[in-house]
Amino acid sequence: MLPTRLNLILESISLGVLAMDRHGRVTYFNRAAEQITGVSREQALGRLCGEVLQSTLCDEYCPVLRAMENGEEQEGLEAVFIRQRGRSVVPVRVCAAPLFNEDGDVVGGVETLQSLHLGGQLAHQEQEGRRWEDFIGESPGVRRIFDTLKVAAPSKVTVLFEGNTGTGKDLLAQLVHYNSPRASKPLIKVNCAALPENLLESELFGYAKGAFTGAERDKPGRFQLADGGSLFLDEISELPLALQAKLLRVLEEQEFFPLGARAVTKVDVRILAASNKPLHRQVEKGLFREDLYYRLNVIKVTVPPLRERREDVPLFIRKFIQRKNVENGTYICRFSPEALNVLLNHDYPGNVRELENILEHACLLCRGDVIKLHHLPKDLDREAACLAPEETHREKDELFQLLERHNWNQTQAAAELGINRTTLWRRMKRLDIAKP
Repeated sequence: MLPTRLNLILESISLGVLAMDRHGRVTYFNRAAEQITGVSREQALGRLCGEVLQSTLCDEYCPVLRAMENGEEQEGLEAVFIRQRGRSVVPVRVCAAPLFNEDGDVVGGVETLQSLHLGGQLAHQEQEGRRWEDFIGESPGVRRIFDTLKVAAPSKVTVLFEGNTGTGKDLLAQLVHYNSPRASKPLIKVNCAALPENLLESELFGYAKGAFTGAERDKPGRFQLADGGSLFLDEISELPLALQAKLLRVLEEQEFFPLGARAVTKVDVRILAASNKPLHRQVEKGLFREDLYYRLNVIKVTVPPLRERREDVPLFIRKFIQRKNVENGTYICRFSPEALNVLLNHDYPGNVRELENILEHACLLCRGDVIKLHHLPKDLDREAACLAPEETHREKDELFQLLERHNWNQTQAAAELGINRTTLWRRMKRLDIAKP
């Protein structure tokens, strides 16, 4: 039994709180949990958590069981579950944590449920791209990126992102800005490939009244709009050489002359830049100034393509589906083995952007709780027919032998593969591998 005062507090808050024992059976269920789920306390107590919530997370990724297994908190997960009265779909945000006894042993878990009504969804969408976990990935390459950027973000240094189109360079630039002391100031974005040279100069640096025909008033450029904040220059490799010289001066002096102006304009702007071409190669070809390259290349982050971090694909799929369930009020909770096999083996030349579009397509066509092969785009359907089963068999054999070498110690096996235990567990499940 909970102490009276603590029980009063838990019964008064709007956050649903439920506690489970080591086997996942509900031992506590507060009033808010009753209101959010539509399940009474009497119905919940003593039952398995998954039977009570019927959440989209229960089937593949139970947060509280994961917390008890890993001894770590599971934060900010989005899900929907079927509300018992009227069988309506309710979107929630879930957090879970293990419960320890005095000896430090895990004896259970606690889970909180926050109802995501429309206002909550809108507030959450406003925060998209501001938390490190918004960039999805647990692979060693992604962890190295986070390690670098979490150190670089609070500073003033220039950050250069290189990587293929669709890998998430834009999102990483947002994360750097919103996790820096400049977060309350503007983040201004410019695509250097989107405008011709004559327009790009006035767009970046602004112009004075009378600078050219039609310039009837002063107009601030993107540098002035970003004053005190950050300027994100996307596709900077496409910046014309003449403008590269002007940009170099801004980086060195933090000042420039707007078009047609006689007075210098001073700014305090942090530069974040991205390129889908290696800039050092552009320097070798004479297409990019070497001195500007070295000014930009203070912290360089190379974002790997999705095909080089396949272990992140299941995680991305799960989080995307959770978000779509919340947005659309759907209850998609799993994929057929055939559909999942195609998604896990596709090369994704369009990277994360392509995967998002594929999943958007599947969610739109799916009318039940399982995404099947025919819900995927037709070109992937054809790819499935050509997918070599021997590749899957080889992957299964290699992983089985690795686990055998480590006497089925998943922690050691995951360490050798450079992935975490959760990713290994998902891979074992996909390949239908179990300890004999």
